Amino acid sequence: MSTAPPALQWLARSAVVLSLLCAVGLSWLFHHGPARTGWVELLRYLPFLVYLVPVVVAFGLSFTLGWAWRLGAAGALGLVLVSVMDLSLGRGRSDLPPDTPGTRTVRFMTYNIKSYRAVFRHDGFALLNEEIARQQPDILVMQDAHEVARRGDLPRGMRAALPQHTVYTYGQYAIASRFPLSGCAPADISLQQEKQEYVRCTVDIDGTRIDLVTAHLLTPREGLNATREERLGGLAEWRTNFADRLSQAERIATAMAPLKRPTLLAGDLNAPEHSVVVRQWLDLGLRDAFSAGGFGWGFTHGHSFKPGLSFLRIDHILVSPEIGVRDAWVGWRSGSEHRPVVADLVIPTRAAKP
Repeated sequence: MSTAPPALQWLARSAVVLSLLCAVGLSWLFHHGPARTGWVELLRYLPFLVYLVPVVVAFGLSFTLGWAWRLGAAGALGLVLVSVMDLSLGRGRSDLPPDTPGTRTVRFMTYNIKSYRAVFRHDGFALLNEEIARQQPDILVMQDAHEVARRGDLPRGMRAALPQHTVYTYGQYAIASRFPLSGCAPADISLQQEKQEYVRCTVDIDGTRIDLVTAHLLTPREGLNATREERLGGLAEWRTNFADRLSQAERIATAMAPLKRPTLLAGDLNAPEHSVVVRQWLDLGLRDAFSAGGFGWGFTHGHSFKPGLSFLRIDHILVSPEIGVRDAWVGWRSGSEHRPVVADLVIPTRAAKP
């Protein structure tokens, strides 16, 4: 029996009940709630500490109570860690050995390099190049790569990190591939107030033609800033921001449907996996490579803000059912405001090479 003062026990019970109700409610909203509701979408962008700290406090207070209360608090903490924060356990990994005939393992990487900021740091491109060299991707797609696109080739030591790669650049995009590229072209997803595009290519991997799409959707920054500065008065701007990003995703998904061959879509999609934005592609049959093959939370953005922790998974590699995922992970934080996402993919081939 607890020997804690009655007031502390009352506080602990209240904290456990509230934390459990909030954890269940958030979990339902994030995975099964109204998909196109702007305020639900807004909750996805809050730093995870907003959700995690209260349930940790409730879990600590539960030790002044009995076992049933502790189990309830542990359940709330587990829901936040797993369902709300979207923990991946790598349950969709391919179990094919690397040398399986008729397949080839390809390391794929997406990276928003923020090159327009790297040029103003004395070590900006050196840090990017170190990260790319560390990951050694066979195919790399980059967003916010204006400096690369202006040159039409890999700049400032990046060529040394990717010595055998063919390069295609357009606008803010750069694609570097050890495999032949063809049919690369931009496609329009402009908004009324801003011109924007994405890029499509075909990659030939040992006789298998892969449709490759890379995109950088509208940033949520303006909408988030409006709600932070104006509170309820900024919700209208947030809804417009969300609707524009969703419209871009719908236009890309419509252009891709139906999937005619193995497909990869990757980039800075500026939305978490369970957002209706990303769901446009999941509904086509694509799946998230990190959710399939990664372990952990895979956060890619937020470390440039205080307190220096990544707390959003808004950069994605999405793959069609024919493509297996052997492993997936996120890279280091030093090169950019976005961590890269990297995946070892199992590609079915006509003539796999060692």
